[in-house]
Amino acid sequence: MEMSHSPQKRGQHPGVGQLGPLLCWAVVFADIGSSIYYVPGILYGRVGNLAGFFVLLTMSVFVLLALKYAEVSARFPEGGGVVTVAAQAISPWMGALGGMFILVSYFLTAAISCLSAIQYFSVVVPAIQPFVLEITIGVLVLLGLLNWVGISESAKVSLVAALVAFLSDLAILWTVFTHIPLSTFPSLFASMFSHASLTPASLLVGFAGAFLAFSGLESISQLSPVMKSPRKKVIGLALLLVVLTIGLTSPLLTMLSTLLQQREATDTVLSTQLISLLGGHWGDVVLQTEVAISASLILVFASNTAVIGAYHVFMALSRMEFFPRFILKRNKFRGTPHWSIALATGIPIAVLIFVNGEIDILGDMYAFGLLGAFSVTCLGLDVLRSRERKMARAYGLDFHQASERNSNGHGEPASTPSGQGFAGSFPPDASDNGHLSSQVEVLQAVKAGRTAVPRIKGLHRVWHRFDYWLGVLTTLLVISAWLISLISKPLATAFGGSVALIGILFAYVNYVRGQGHAPVVTTSLRERLPDALLAVLIAGNQHNDSVINTAIHTARGKPVVFLYLAEPGKKRAPRLFEVVDPYLEDQAAKDTLKQAARQAREAGLTTRFVYRQQEPGVAASIWQKIRPHDVVLAAEDALQCEEINPDLIRYEITPQGKIAHMLKRW
Repeated sequence: MEMSHSPQKRGQHPGVGQLGPLLCWAVVFADIGSSIYYVPGILYGRVGNLAGFFVLLTMSVFVLLALKYAEVSARFPEGGGVVTVAAQAISPWMGALGGMFILVSYFLTAAISCLSAIQYFSVVVPAIQPFVLEITIGVLVLLGLLNWVGISESAKVSLVAALVAFLSDLAILWTVFTHIPLSTFPSLFASMFSHASLTPASLLVGFAGAFLAFSGLESISQLSPVMKSPRKKVIGLALLLVVLTIGLTSPLLTMLSTLLQQREATDTVLSTQLISLLGGHWGDVVLQTEVAISASLILVFASNTAVIGAYHVFMALSRMEFFPRFILKRNKFRGTPHWSIALATGIPIAVLIFVNGEIDILGDMYAFGLLGAFSVTCLGLDVLRSRERKMARAYGLDFHQASERNSNGHGEPASTPSGQGFAGSFPPDASDNGHLSSQVEVLQAVKAGRTAVPRIKGLHRVWHRFDYWLGVLTTLLVISAWLISLISKPLATAFGGSVALIGILFAYVNYVRGQGHAPVVTTSLRERLPDALLAVLIAGNQHNDSVINTAIHTARGKPVVFLYLAEPGKKRAPRLFEVVDPYLEDQAAKDTLKQAARQAREAGLTTRFVYRQQEPGVAASIWQKIRPHDVVLAAEDALQCEEINPDLIRYEITPQGKIAHMLKRW
């Protein structure tokens, strides 16, 4: 942990820096890896000896889910996870709903992790056992105060905590495997099924419940702003380490701690300390004590991570205008967002009091938010992929048709004329998603002046199709688990549904108070809008209203892309779990784009909104991606877009000022 003493320096975060694969693994493992300390006891209470089997079964879906979160992290470098994915892919309101789901998950993570930490520490100091709930509440209050003062998590501290926890897990496994003959393991594993029958209903319920063992995966999508480049490589290596370390420890520890300690697993108190007791039973009191202390530390660490994640989600939703602006207020003494921190710690405390510190009840309540956030994230990513898939298919067809039309009779295609063919209209940055690299090669070939345009390789095409449908399968499995939990865990549904409903009601009240202006979500423009019109809005320009009106009037049913060019701002080092999006802090831009959205909605137009800071070539790069036939902007701003090479510039006199139309025949 580290402390920021000055409110003026609250944006700086030297302890985070740029995270490589090892530090990213540490932050994620410190979250997911803490689940093993309370999951075996909770699962044993539901499915008995089958606890380890269901963790192993769900591990396969966890691997598929990790692949999707790797893509989410690469696609959205500004962070935000489910909020950003759902808002851009589906709608702003779906982004708000995803935010409510992840908040529910964070609240319960903070509560259950902190409670488990104190229960494990009671192994070392048994005298505190009667006061576990009170001490847990006190620790959460302390975490809230520390965050108010300005203490937050450092990735380097995460690395120490993660390594200690992982090595402790390995020490327990080594101890058990060296004390039990290998010949007994087949019969031990067979005993999982000796007193239980796997019916379809029990299989589905166990599958859904075992997702609790993998809570914390969403942390990787919150780390995107602080990752080193190349981001894809960092994400891939980090998640590979996560999958390997979790895969090695979680299923085995769940099996051994429940199968070898069935008496302890049925005890109300001892079931919350199974991992430490496993080390003590097959090792010695030193290992038992070390595991209890390290478990306590990493669980408190995970609780603090949840508090930090929760208050950053509160702030992001407030900047998106779903929550009241008072949530963004910072105190004058420490410069920290005291209202967000108070909510992030106060709600978990209220939950603990409500359930009277019963960890099994907290485990049952967990499923709604966790699986809901996973489901919305997966669905949003599939929507984005589907759009790009349709675009690639359409452009690929156009390319083949153009090749046939332009054949010179000697087996080689002629030069692709302007406005025809696939290559000339594909967005240059589409390779960022890792699915359409062959199409980018086509574009690069055309730019280099080569007439022989490469076709998409069959192997790539097969892999992209397989990858797409594998993602769809992952979404179906996760949504199925969520739907099962909605039915099998009514308490989780009631709690999570109530919190999400209250949050959406707050968002709707803000919507009404904003005179019905829905929040506008900007996009990275990964899919092209055919025949779109580009409207350029510049910060502080008094003619922006006229540009909006002219663009909507000129569009005549065609899509409109509104590009807002903001004043260059100072860049600062992002913090862990922070959503880094300058647009969310630019009220003038949000007001202008909301006006454009309202008028476009009334006209029934398809729209996209892009936010960029004013830099040379920015407007031209967006123009090149969209390839519009008409660029609408204030006449005096035409010089700022001189990189655009129109065929004709037409001027229009409006009551609010002179508007330029930069026309291009592609």
